[in-house]
Amino acid sequence: MIVGMEQLADNPSGRVTRRTALKAFGTGLGTAALLPWLSDQGLAAFAGIQAAKAVPNPKVLAPSQFATLEMLVEAIIPADERSPGARTARVADYIDLLLSEVERERVLEWFGGLAALDAEAMARFKSPFTALIAAQLDAILRDISRNERTPQSPLDLFFAVAKQATIQGYYTSEIGIQQELHYKGNKFLREFVGCATEDGQDCQQCGQKSG
Repeated sequence: MIVGMEQLADNPSGRVTRRTALKAFGTGLGTAALLPWLSDQGLAAFAGIQAAKAVPNPKVLAPSQFATLEMLVEAIIPADERSPGARTARVADYIDLLLSEVERERVLEWFGGLAALDAEAMARFKSPFTALIAAQLDAILRDISRNERTPQSPLDLFFAVAKQATIQGYYTSEIGIQQELHYKGNKFLREFVGCATEDGQDCQQCGQKSG
């Protein structure tokens, strides 16, 4: 199990360099599988993070990486009139906990993907990803999500994997389960059976109206 960035160090500062992360991203993400579910221990830790509402204290990601991830997941599931978005649901914390439970190569792929987002933002807008204005963020996400079903680049594929992890984290959170889905139980959902509106009916579970 990976417990922090220090285990992935390739220099005396204890941090994986941008060059190393991007190299791992460019060569390894093509064979990456989707992230697994959190262990029971991880789920308990995630519940504690949500309950405490404390300042994030990531186990694996550096603060700058975590900030990039928070912006990405919020862009994927933003707040709306029904419920808060992925940032408030602590989805970035969920993904960080997942990364603490997977193998080194998978973590490097995520380091590379986050670095690539920053590189794309700098190349196009001369600004880090976290400093993009809404229109710039939308432009990047529109481009990297265009080929989501058949990714054409490592960044396309990273977005697809990150989107899956974001959805997984959101619907494992209290906000996603109770405020979005109106689930009345007291346990995390391991499987979401879908919304009834897809069958042309009003959904009793999430409250969404058909049509």
